[in-house]
Amino acid sequence: MQHQKKIAGLIAGVICILCLVLFFWLKPNITQNTPSATSTSAQDNTAGTEATSAMDASTAHSLMSNSQKDTQINCQIRTDASNRLIVNEQTKDCFEYFITQYGEKTIEQIKADFLTYTKESYKDPVMSQLSDLWTRYMQYREQIGNLQAPTADKESAKYYQQIVNNTQSLRKKFFSDYEIQGLFGTQDTYDQYTVDRLQILEDKTLSATEKADKLKALFEKLPEDWKENLKQLNQLEDLRKLTAEIKARGGSADELRQMRTNLVGPEATQRLESLDTRRSEWKSQVNDFLTERDSIMKSSMSDSAKKSALDQLRNNQFSSPQDRIRIQTFEQIHDQGGALPFGE
Repeated sequence: MQHQKKIAGLIAGVICILCLVLFFWLKPNITQNTPSATSTSAQDNTAGTEATSAMDASTAHSLMSNSQKDTQINCQIRTDASNRLIVNEQTKDCFEYFITQYGEKTIEQIKADFLTYTKESYKDPVMSQLSDLWTRYMQYREQIGNLQAPTADKESAKYYQQIVNNTQSLRKKFFSDYEIQGLFGTQDTYDQYTVDRLQILEDKTLSATEKADKLKALFEKLPEDWKENLKQLNQLEDLRKLTAEIKARGGSADELRQMRTNLVGPEATQRLESLDTRRSEWKSQVNDFLTERDSIMKSSMSDSAKKSALDQLRNNQFSSPQDRIRIQTFEQIHDQGGALPFGE
């Protein structure tokens, strides 16, 4: 569950980067916890010794926002044998715990509260190192809002790559390579995965089947604790895009099956084909019903006779109560001239 929360935070972090290109302190990212991208990152998060906070409960409570009163301050700060700060994702989690108070507190109040926390909780040198890193982290967060929006198509890999490049360049102005790896290493790994994925989807030299094969290979390189959440997020989106691509150019059923098999495997492909069959049958049933319904509606029958005929038609063609309710939605959309929601 913890890994899933962290992965969800990672995905939210990507969205946050995109938003911060356009806004300053629009809304700090609430879910910054991320999974370790590699075994090295996992070791960094457990290296050294956890620096136990010396702050008493009442003081800690006073530094929380109202919405955090039932939590504990999420600061698992770690130090080496010389009591020097080890910079890792837990360090960033600590910073973000305070930053998420924005909206309930001002930025200046948040800054002051964090410095109070460090002074009350830790001793030098870790206290000074943590305070200094916090100050630079806040300056970095502020400067993100000044980044120029990319000029590339917003749906393109180039657009996202420009955002990543600009963000990484900005980080170098505030942090050392060691600090960047500790604070943003996992985010960088996910960003690169996202860019690589978009580049595959955009590659016009590849068939949909070849794209699916490359996407599957790229996905398999991810850490195991990422895959469950990202499978739901990315593979479904990739399936949608590649299926639409094949259908748009009149691709064959064999090509569609091969693409799906390459991307999600044979068992999932069988389930998708069964779903396709059910959708096709439903679509045919709905269209036949609407054709007959139009004939009734255009007839010279009285309104009461039309209603009776429509009720009989509906009951004859749709046996389950759920389908009868469902078809009425299609009838309303059909009468309004809208696109029928077949889920294709």
